[in-house]
Amino acid sequence: MWKSNEIREVTNGTLQGAAFEASSVTIDSRKLQQGALFVALKGDRVDGHDYVKDALARGAVAALVHRVPEGIHPASSLIVVPDTYKALVDMAVAARKRTHAKIIAVTGSVGKTGTKEAIRTALAGTGSVYATQGNLNNHIGLPLSLANLPRESPYGVFELGMNHAGELSFLTRILRPDIAVITNVEAVHLEFFANVDAIADAKAEIMEGMPKDGVIILNRDNRFYDRLLGHAGTHGIKNVISFGAHEKAQCRLIDYALTEFGSQTEANIGGTAITYRLGTMGRHWALTSLAALAAVTAAGADLADAAAALTHFHEPDGRGRLHRVALAKGVITLIDDCYNASPSSMGAGIAKLAELYAHNGGASRKIVVLGDMLELGVASVDLHKGLLGILEQYSIDKLYAAGPLMKHLYDIVPASMQGAHAKTADLLVDAVSGALQENDIVLIKGSRGSHMDIVRDALLTLTHHNTKESVDAL
Repeated sequence: MWKSNEIREVTNGTLQGAAFEASSVTIDSRKLQQGALFVALKGDRVDGHDYVKDALARGAVAALVHRVPEGIHPASSLIVVPDTYKALVDMAVAARKRTHAKIIAVTGSVGKTGTKEAIRTALAGTGSVYATQGNLNNHIGLPLSLANLPRESPYGVFELGMNHAGELSFLTRILRPDIAVITNVEAVHLEFFANVDAIADAKAEIMEGMPKDGVIILNRDNRFYDRLLGHAGTHGIKNVISFGAHEKAQCRLIDYALTEFGSQTEANIGGTAITYRLGTMGRHWALTSLAALAAVTAAGADLADAAAALTHFHEPDGRGRLHRVALAKGVITLIDDCYNASPSSMGAGIAKLAELYAHNGGASRKIVVLGDMLELGVASVDLHKGLLGILEQYSIDKLYAAGPLMKHLYDIVPASMQGAHAKTADLLVDAVSGALQENDIVLIKGSRGSHMDIVRDALLTLTHHNTKESVDAL
């Protein structure tokens, strides 16, 4: 993947020790693969130079450093540069220049990782594809992911995240995507923006690194569609593909239904009628698949093969994955959606819960276990209270809430809906586990900082005879 002379040239570094060839690039000595190049980044709390010796001992072929750490064997291969972070970015830029891959970028307020994974799955049905691992989508994760792009890959799919203006502008100029998807614009990270309009403008920064003949894919159902379309015009990008249920969407959802092992979607993709299966449940995943197929067609891949591959697409961990959990009181269905939360994703999660309830014939209770939604700024209290409408719309039976912000919602729901409230997620575990009944459908959701994974893990650990089954068994 990377020869030492290439790294030295693109980083203006100095090689110490023997020449080498690295098979991958990493910044984590604990997870490196044999033959990797270890990049020693210095952060606010951790200095990667302290782990160079360990990285080499674990099988790193060399290290990229801006100082030679003590205790390193004199024969060790090192490339010394003035600034290891800048060197990582330089490698990413060089990787982009040398590739012939179609580069697809994904951003948005919610649904980035799911959309990225749906595109990856769809393209895998047409050939090989490289994609961001997990959610390595920030100023470190994106350059690291791009530096690992295989030379021969025909497609590269990258997730770009942000919570401040200007961040996407930096990332997109490194990535220079041929195709970009903006999943949506919602009230997320409002703590760092004056309003949601400003968030839309920040998401539009992804267009700054695109060529004028690039393709931008926009959510036609989102209220900021016209604003984003205007940004495309400003940047001279004429190739715009819309997706959604909107009657004018070019990639349009026609029909959607749950099946025993997932769901079935009927759509029109750029004038082609197509029906395909998804390994996921939830209408929002059907809409996600439209964005994925829009990206696939824009990349020139085969639509039929891509759609067929989506039967293998499943929710990423913590983003709506289903488990059938056998507790002492009986089997429940657990929706693990505790990776993150915003008002819009809360709505999608609750709607999915209601879909499953209806699919099961209604012989169960609808339970929501919700943690605080963070980074919403001065609107936090009102946005938490605003969830009352969707709880009532879908006739939620019980609300269990954790955190000071979610207390505002808990206090205004009907008394019959109140399950329990606790200051923190760990203090809510006993109340939830003690109240569940056979056939309950339980949604667990909250921002990462609310640690709702504690409740999820506790329920999975408490399973009767330690039985846990995925949605494939439902």
